[in-house]
Amino acid sequence: MTTPLSPPASTDPSDLPVVRLLPKANARAIRHGFPWVYANEMVTDRRTKALAPGSLALLEDSARQVMGVVAVNPASKIFCRMLDQNAEAVVNQNWFEAHINRAVQLRDQMYDAPYYRLIHAEADGLPGVVIDRFGDTAVIQANAAWADVHIDALTAALVEQTGVRHVLKNASGRTRSLEGLDDVSGVLHGEAPSAPVQVPMNGAIYMADLTGGQKTGLFYDQRPNHAFAANLTKGKRVLDVFAHVGGFSLAALANGASSAVAVDGSAPALELAQQGAEAMGVSDRFATRQGDAFDILTALRAEGEEFDVVICDPPAFAPGKPALEAGLRAYERVARLAAQLVAENGVLGLCSCSHAADLTQFRTASVRGIGRAGRRAALLHTGFAGPDHPQLPQLAETGYLKSLFFRL
Repeated sequence: MTTPLSPPASTDPSDLPVVRLLPKANARAIRHGFPWVYANEMVTDRRTKALAPGSLALLEDSARQVMGVVAVNPASKIFCRMLDQNAEAVVNQNWFEAHINRAVQLRDQMYDAPYYRLIHAEADGLPGVVIDRFGDTAVIQANAAWADVHIDALTAALVEQTGVRHVLKNASGRTRSLEGLDDVSGVLHGEAPSAPVQVPMNGAIYMADLTGGQKTGLFYDQRPNHAFAANLTKGKRVLDVFAHVGGFSLAALANGASSAVAVDGSAPALELAQQGAEAMGVSDRFATRQGDAFDILTALRAEGEEFDVVICDPPAFAPGKPALEAGLRAYERVARLAAQLVAENGVLGLCSCSHAADLTQFRTASVRGIGRAGRRAALLHTGFAGPDHPQLPQLAETGYLKSLFFRL
């Protein structure tokens, strides 16, 4: 665990240190919107290496032309994150409020209730910052050092622009460790909820544990894919594998599925799924199986079980390039085991949230697995994250989620 970062001494551009690109760096890409500068692209003398993680600086190209205000972390492979191409920008509460206000306006155009991802990092102009909203409570993941440094201003701006009564900080996850940050979660404003929060989505009710659940408590990114799958499930038997709190299964039951089984390794997540089913009044059509998903898929096959719709939404098997080959093999295995459980003319949904596996690689692994199961497939639909998870075109990592739906 590291020591908490100190607040900035000043955010006035005239007081900021200057950091400079090497001649080999792709300054054009940065000017055209790429938000990161890697350590091997920077002039890293003793002075720049001594800058505190989360410091603000002015970025210059190799010709000493100012490119904007950046956040610096000498301890990270991402040495600089572009905050504002206006070199006169002052990063304070007002600056955060402008970004949050713009994000709120976009979400309010698309959603009739305040349950969504409010800030999606670089795509919403706040690199490394994720904020999910759950009614009058918001959860911040500050996954970059600069966001930890400015957490008070960010929290005040969030409260001012949204009116939320409670703001929590979630410090879990691999990204913070890569930035040299601590893993201490807590309450930034108001109070932590004493019970799971009910989240209405696609006609279903989900129970989100905002303090002890995975990530911020719920995965909003799959909302449109839940909806697509639910449209195929009326009167059908559904198997939801890697279900977490019942993402696909509860949406299916809300839209008329005859039955749904949720499979997950986490007993607490399945308990929340059960509570959601009870809140919806569909618990008589809902069942759970807790354990290793691969083992349960194999067991269901041995039991002779069959489902009209099977959906698998595993964790990231390939979170980085070193894990890519093993991750693709895992996706192939999931597809093979799941395809064996799909009834004739049924639907198989396969999902990946791996940054390192692009759509083509994931689709190839999935089709190979379906073929190894002895099934023939037609691709019905390719889905991505919802519009509250906008993509930054210059940054492929923001388009991480892929969902494929096949008729077998």
